[in-house]
Amino acid sequence: MSFTPDLLVGFLPFWIVNYGLALVAWSCLARFSMQAFMAPDSPNYIWRAFRFLSAPGVALARWVTPRYVVPLWWPLLGAVWVFGLRFIASLLMLMAGWAPRLSTMQGG
Repeated sequence: MSFTPDLLVGFLPFWIVNYGLALVAWSCLARFSMQAFMAPDSPNYIWRAFRFLSAPGVALARWVTPRYVVPLWWPLLGAVWVFGLRFIASLLMLMAGWAPRLSTMQGG
């Protein structure tokens, strides 16, 4: 009988990294969408939450992209970079056996 780890607890590092990066990426997209309607210093609590949650993604975009890119596009570029980082991290965790698999390999 082989040991199969619990889906939630057994792969906890995978879930934390995957959902954390997804939260940042989707927050970047929401911030990019909302900035057309909100002032940069608006006291709206939803806007402030999206600015707080997307700050790491925007900082990543600011660091990686060339300086001639207008700050208006930083949240969108941050989402692209974070989604790419999420894909690479998930793939590396899958290859290391830290992520759940869709099916088990059958011996034959």
